[in-house]
Amino acid sequence: MSLPLLADLSREELGQWCADRGVPPYRADQIRKWLFGKRVGDFQAMTDLPAGLRADLQASFALFSTTIQVHQRSVDGTEKLLLELADGNLVECVLMREDERRTICVSTQVGCGMGCVFCASGMLGLQRNLSAGEILEQVLRVDRLLGPIERITNVVVMGMGEPLANLPNLLKALASLDEKGGLGIGARRITISTVGLPDKIRELAGVGKQYNLAVSLHAPNDALRNRLVPVNDRIGIQAILAAADEFFERTGRRVTYEYVVLGGLNDGPDEARQLAALLSNRHAHINLIPMNAVAEIPYHDPAGARLQAFVAILDQAGIAATIRKRKGADIDAACGQLRQRQIAAGVHAAASL
Repeated sequence: MSLPLLADLSREELGQWCADRGVPPYRADQIRKWLFGKRVGDFQAMTDLPAGLRADLQASFALFSTTIQVHQRSVDGTEKLLLELADGNLVECVLMREDERRTICVSTQVGCGMGCVFCASGMLGLQRNLSAGEILEQVLRVDRLLGPIERITNVVVMGMGEPLANLPNLLKALASLDEKGGLGIGARRITISTVGLPDKIRELAGVGKQYNLAVSLHAPNDALRNRLVPVNDRIGIQAILAAADEFFERTGRRVTYEYVVLGGLNDGPDEARQLAALLSNRHAHINLIPMNAVAEIPYHDPAGARLQAFVAILDQAGIAATIRKRKGADIDAACGQLRQRQIAAGVHAAASL
């Protein structure tokens, strides 16, 4: 039976663990500093802890529960890890470098149950939620890829899974990042992406943190969105927009609407005008994401001129929009691609035996 993961403990829980053993509470912050700040890979490397405490930690916890199955590096500096969890499941995380920024994209679930037709993450459905420690461990794994003076500056929760469907574990992980002894990554440098779960958006707004919210819209009307994001037929765009408006009112944080642009499907002038009308009079930003081709999915990115015409219509309507710069295209950096390829390869290998 595997040991519990140290990163699953909050600062308070780790302090209580120390107190239960008669260890001064300040030791919890020392342990966290080794875990988050000093990038150690072994409890015995925590040299300012008493030998007995190090032995107790080693007997009680796993420092890491994952193994790195694949580590890919892009020509643009992007790096991607495929991690095998203790139960054999696979998840992905990505490091993106941009000037002085070092951004990690993390997963919150094994697979995804939202069924977006253009996304590789959900092709095999949802297996389970990740624990808070399993979410944090992605950050720790990527942090150990950085050079001596590099530090993670931003976190985007846009990897595999629907983050708001695993909100308790996600919030615990994110809080731990900014607690004493963590990485000092505050809420304003963390973006949480959702397909649009209204009740959960309101719950997130009520947390009282300045997290950034990104809503994966992908269509300007329910008929099209029902095709692209099947869970929408039980929700509806207006309900999502109402919850996002409330998020802005309660937090003061501008909402970003993500829109994966699919050539010949949602990238026409009619869709652009409908999108502009939908978001008019809202303090919002649109992040246009050209489709990153996946072999098993019959969709493709839009023609350059068509995409620019789409942006021009939004601009003329006074809607702030940007086209996301593609990162790591040469290493399957889009969500779920590497995992899907690895699983398919394993199936094929097994079938040939």
